[in-house]
Amino acid sequence: MALTPQDIGRIANLARLELTPSESERMLTQLNGFFDIVEQMRAVDTSGVTPLAHPVAAIQDVQLRLREDVASEPNQREANQQSAPAVERGLFLVPKVIE
Repeated sequence: MALTPQDIGRIANLARLELTPSESERMLTQLNGFFDIVEQMRAVDTSGVTPLAHPVAAIQDVQLRLREDVASEPNQREANQQSAPAVERGLFLVPKVIE
């Protein structure tokens, strides 16, 4: 997937960027280089390769250090909502912002 100078102009317009012709050309070269790398990675056959949970797992056994999923703080909902201007059934009430 190669970008054209028109694509760079459109992207710059959407991002509200003013690019000089030399900056536009440099951006085109860099983005097309990035897409070339992506295409090379896509070309690699990964069928039969199991996904890794950790990148080091390919060369050594990795024991993930995960903590127990337990509540460690007391429920302070009532205390936290005392300063709220409006609360209903344990939820903060806010003004509607979407029409």
